[in-house]
Order: sequence, then C-alpha cells, then structure tokens
Amino acid sequence: MGMTVAEKILARASGLAFAQPGDVVEPKVDLAMSHENAALVINQFNEIYQGTELTPRIWDASKVAVIFDHRVPAESPKTATNQKKVREFVAAHALAKFHDIRGDVGGICHQVLPEYGYVRPGMVVVGTDSHTTSHGALGAFAFGIGATEMASVWALGVAVNVEVPATIKINVRGRFSRCVGPKDLILYLIGQLTAQGANFKVLEFQGETIEQMFTSGRLVLCNMSVEAGATAGIVPADEETARYLSEEAGVTDSLDLVQPDPDAGYEREVEINVSALSPQIACPHTVDNVKPVEQVVGRPVHQIVIGSCTNGRLDDLAMAARIVKGRKIASGTRLLVFPASGKVYRQALAKGYVGALMQAGAVVMNSGCGPCLGVHEGALGDGEIALSTTNRNFKGRMGNPNSEIYLCSPAVAAASALTGRITDPRDESL
Repeated sequence: MGMTVAEKILARASGLAFAQPGDVVEPKVDLAMSHENAALVINQFNEIYQGTELTPRIWDASKVAVIFDHRVPAESPKTATNQKKVREFVAAHALAKFHDIRGDVGGICHQVLPEYGYVRPGMVVVGTDSHTTSHGALGAFAFGIGATEMASVWALGVAVNVEVPATIKINVRGRFSRCVGPKDLILYLIGQLTAQGANFKVLEFQGETIEQMFTSGRLVLCNMSVEAGATAGIVPADEETARYLSEEAGVTDSLDLVQPDPDAGYEREVEINVSALSPQIACPHTVDNVKPVEQVVGRPVHQIVIGSCTNGRLDDLAMAARIVKGRKIASGTRLLVFPASGKVYRQALAKGYVGALMQAGAVVMNSGCGPCLGVHEGALGDGEIALSTTNRNFKGRMGNPNSEIYLCSPAVAAASALTGRITDPRDESL
C-alpha cells in the first residue's frame, strides 16, 4: 500500500522508507514557530540546561521563527516585559526569522510564515499555536505543540514521540456560487464531521474545487481543520503552491511537490459538492453548530469582526470592501477590520479597500490576533452578539463569557454590517 502526503513527509523526516498510522516517529523539524508565548518556551528551554555545564543553544537558529501578534502593541506592563524578554533572547541566539511589532514586516504568524516563504512543501512545521495547521495549505505537515515540547525542539531539532495519524480524504467538487467560498466549505465540513470527528487525524483536501482554489482559500481550510479535532490539514502541493511561493513569497528554490500515492490508504473519504452550498454560519457556542445562513437571518449583531489568521487576507478585504463601498454601516453596529499582516494592509490601502471600508464606518486596526481570542482590542459587552470571520466561538473566546459569537465568511460579515442583522450576502436588495 502507498502513503498519504502526511505519511510520506513524516517517513522522510524520520529517516524511514515507510510510515503508517500508529507508528511512533521522531521527525526532524524544518521550522519551529512561536509568538509571544516564546516567553514560556524560553523558561522551559533554560530549564533543560539547569544543573549542567552546557550552554543553552538553539539547534539551528535559521529554523526558528518568532512573531509578535497576539497582543500588539503591548496592552500591559506584563506583556511588554515578556516581549522585552523575548527580544533579548532573539538577539542573544541570533534568530533571523523574528518579526517584531512593525508595519513593514509584522503581522499574524500564520500569514507571515507563508508570505515570507518560510514554509515549503514537504516540510515538518511545528508551532506553539493550535492553528499551525494553517501551513498544510502549502503542502507541509504542520501541527501545534506545547511550550515544553517546543523547548525540546529548540534543543534537539526533532519532534519527540509523534504518532503517525490516519488520514481522512476530503474530495471537493463543483463551483462556488456567488458570495460562497472556502470559509463556507470548511464550516460546512466541520458541521458534518463535528468538533471531534477528526480527532488526531489528518484532513487531506483533494478534488477539482481544491485544485482551482488559490492558496488564500486553502489556508482557510487548513487553518480550521483543527476545529474538527484534526492534528493537521493538508493540501497536496501542486502548480498553485509553486505559483504562490514564486509570485507572492519570492521563493526561487526548487520545490518538492509531495503528492499522495495512487494506492494510499485513507481511514475514510468524504465527498462534498459545493455547487449547491449556501453561506454557512457557526452558531453559539460551538464551531460545529453550523447552519445555512437562511436559518439565522435577522439575528441582530452589535459587533462584526473581519480579519484574523482565518480571513484577514487581501481577497477577504476585497470582498468586504466591494459589498460596503458607497454604503454605511448600520447605526448601533461596530465593524472592526484586522488585516492579517502589514503587507496585506499596505496592499489593501493601495487598492482602495481600506478607504472604502473606513468611509462606510469601519474601524481598520493594526494586524493582530487580539479580538479573536479576546485579550486585546474589541472586547464585547455583557449580552452583546458578535459576528466574526475568526475561527472559534466558545463562551468567552472574544473576552466575555456573557456574550455570543457567530462565525461566518467575509461576505456574510460585510453584508450584515450594512443591516445590523445577520444577512444573506446574496440578497438582491443589498
């Protein structure tokens, strides 16, 4: 029997000719990423060397990335002090892939890694963030780990005791209708699988729809794969992967476009035809509580967020700007926009998207994760309802357990901002 993409990558990284589900391997890591929680990793890393005469040393400074994005700029003395600690560590260990709080090279980690070409097909990528699964969109095996595990990676360069996961193949066909896209597809899939339906599995996305999808959309799919419990999401690398890395990330190296074997073994296969798919909404308080937008239209919303590592890319902002251009955000409704990176922000400025959004009444913020996890900017009041293009909606996710969060696409978010209620973006009266 042949191997899936994940099995091929893990086998090769572990020095093996073959790997199958259930095998326990120790793959060499190609890229290790942390954000502000690098401060926790530093503590664990230094503990490894306590009581020894060894000098703490990163196994390969060129393979460690640190990106400030969760609390930027720092919202408290504690955060600022932790960021200072990380800066000092970065300088001491000469970590080149460091993205501080800057408008030119800053942004959300899961946007920065792809757009700088740090992630390539066939890589093993680990990150101290659950949405590290995003990077499977570029044909890498990418998964989240804890601070203690990351400290071990920093010291050894390998991920210890990794069990090779089984793979679920997601075959997607058909063409999206107007105002329907990748976010609706992944919400629908999570609703079908449930939040635990892919626990410790890999979701491998294939089919004609995926082949025609830009990398920005593939990032959405892999980003939210973890919301079905998956260890990783992955799109087999292809011509689109090569195009993105060459044209948008400036990569000139040759690429290994890892593909699954024709006789690869899958735990099961899921078939989806997107041609009849409508915009989807994840209702409070779980991501798998998914309904077609038609079933929840009219629900009033107080705050709408467009952005995050899920939907803060240029095409997301373009969609939102097209819908609100020349219109006004409904009275009593706040629209916050968070571009995924400084690069995206600058591109959106140049194309007029930022201007259109602001003229409609949106507040366009700096790139960051703050409102998504409720630690910085955009907190909700008691009893308020949020509609967001982010990736989680459990109680308290956006900072207040006494509020409600609905998840949606940028199209639904922008249309709803105009009415102050959850709105179908296909509504001809808009």
